[in-house]
Amino acid sequence: MVDSDAGGSVESSPLPSSSVLPLITVEEWRVSASTKLSKTATLTADTSSLNILRSGSRWSEIRGKILEAFVPEGFPTSVTPDYVPFQIWDSLQGLSTYIRSMLSTQALLSAIGVGEKSATVIGATFQWFLRDFTGMLGGILFTFYQGSNLDNNAKMWRLVADFMNDLGMLMDLISPLFPSALVLIVCLGSLSRSFTGVASGATRAALTQHFSLENNAADISAKESSQETIATMVGMALGMLLAHLTRGYPLAVWVSFLLLTFFHMYANYKAVRCLSLTTLNSRRGSILLQNFMKNGQVVTPQQVSKMEHIFPSLANPWSSSNGISLHRRVYLGVKVSGLNHHDMVELSGSTISHYKKANYLLLERDGVVRAIIHKQATPADILQSFIHALVLAIITEQSKAVHIESRLWMDENYNDFITKLRSAGWEVERLLIPSIVWRAQWDFVSAEQKIK
Repeated sequence: MVDSDAGGSVESSPLPSSSVLPLITVEEWRVSASTKLSKTATLTADTSSLNILRSGSRWSEIRGKILEAFVPEGFPTSVTPDYVPFQIWDSLQGLSTYIRSMLSTQALLSAIGVGEKSATVIGATFQWFLRDFTGMLGGILFTFYQGSNLDNNAKMWRLVADFMNDLGMLMDLISPLFPSALVLIVCLGSLSRSFTGVASGATRAALTQHFSLENNAADISAKESSQETIATMVGMALGMLLAHLTRGYPLAVWVSFLLLTFFHMYANYKAVRCLSLTTLNSRRGSILLQNFMKNGQVVTPQQVSKMEHIFPSLANPWSSSNGISLHRRVYLGVKVSGLNHHDMVELSGSTISHYKKANYLLLERDGVVRAIIHKQATPADILQSFIHALVLAIITEQSKAVHIESRLWMDENYNDFITKLRSAGWEVERLLIPSIVWRAQWDFVSAEQKIK
């Protein structure tokens, strides 16, 4: 028998002369990616011997086994192209977080009296309890108010989550400076970090679904956990070393903390910037529509990612100079109980003439468009209502017959727009927006029918 890494052979015991074994060659291949195979061995057998020629080295095999613990199966073809740059920057920001956490935790323990003879166990326990209780309560309240809004603005909330984490660490670091307000500062820091836990977890789930190309979201999540564990271990070791070196030097602690915080914010920005999400939300939808109405072309997810505004926006919602602010002039799913008589009269006319076959109604006033969604509207209807509302908002600056012209544009261009979106790699099955709670059903009677 032959078993040699270098390709040599060792003859096996001869088979009985009565046996007849034809010459056969079998190759062994290993799947290292969805479209990539690597040959690991070649077996050749004849009537008297078996030869095994192994390909590659033992080190390559061991390295592949180690790599499998940190990257998804089938990598790199099983994930999107933006997976690697995002994970690199995400690991770097995580590393800086764990280093800083050693400094902030050290300051917090000092503030509650660890190491001081005057401190009591019950006092420290009570302070720690208040800290955790405040964080739990804050997490519930944040989920209640913003839970349904995290998916559609994953990039923005990712940045907000890490900023709140930085704020929480800062609170811990300054806690020894204000002993009279210790409980308040510690609770505010815990409250800030509770927002981080909710927002970071929710946006991570949305990003994992984005990275998944082969229904391997669970595998991606598991490997991300392995990567985070390594970053945690390295960060804790470096943090302990930094805490030891800066012990007794408050200025050095603050300089180190602030430098690491600035790097953390920069790494987060770079991580979010390299994401090319293919789902449609209000921001991306408005950018895509305005470009399409200008030149008839649909830009790719990579191009939109460079144009998309990822910071919380406080811009004037009445401005329409770009697609970022345009979407803020559209309100989907308004309550019909909030309409006045003038609105109802306008609806009675527009429903008959422009929205007979639509599962939505649009109202425009002073450049703001409100959409009433039918109770049987599908996700495709909601997407169409949003695009129609954007078209209406754009046309208000160019014409007075907004309903007629927007209807004509939708009839002539909407299907082509959706087709080009799909061809460019966009997911057009639904629009990522907060859940539409208020819906409606309507019936209308024309003037002629009323006379009869």
